[in-house]
Amino acid sequence: MLIQSHRDLHVWQDAFRIAQRIFELTRCFPQEERYSLTDQVRRSSRSVAANLAEAWIKRRYKAAFLLKLNDAMAEAAETQTWLEIAHGCGYLDGPSFETPYTDCNNVIGKLVNMSRRADDWLLKAGS
Repeated sequence: MLIQSHRDLHVWQDAFRIAQRIFELTRCFPQEERYSLTDQVRRSSRSVAANLAEAWIKRRYKAAFLLKLNDAMAEAAETQTWLEIAHGCGYLDGPSFETPYTDCNNVIGKLVNMSRRADDWLLKAGS
């Protein structure tokens, strides 16, 4: 399949699904967490896909591309930390915690692979 936009990337699709799932999971968080934990985990999970979209646009410049991939990895790791906190507070049961946590690991792995093969993703001169 020809990749024409960031939306065609499997890793972006995975990141988007994680953000949607976290939105659903956090609907049951206590009201007092609305402006802290709920907002933080939603923001970081959404930032993974957003940073991937930015990386896609910045493929003309390797350093900019790699920076945005790194930002996406950092946001995925941050999301994992917020998930751990939510689990520790008893807001998420085992499966509700483990599935998005593992999905974030998979996204991070795909981003590491993209970073290692950055030259394959860059726009060529004249593109």
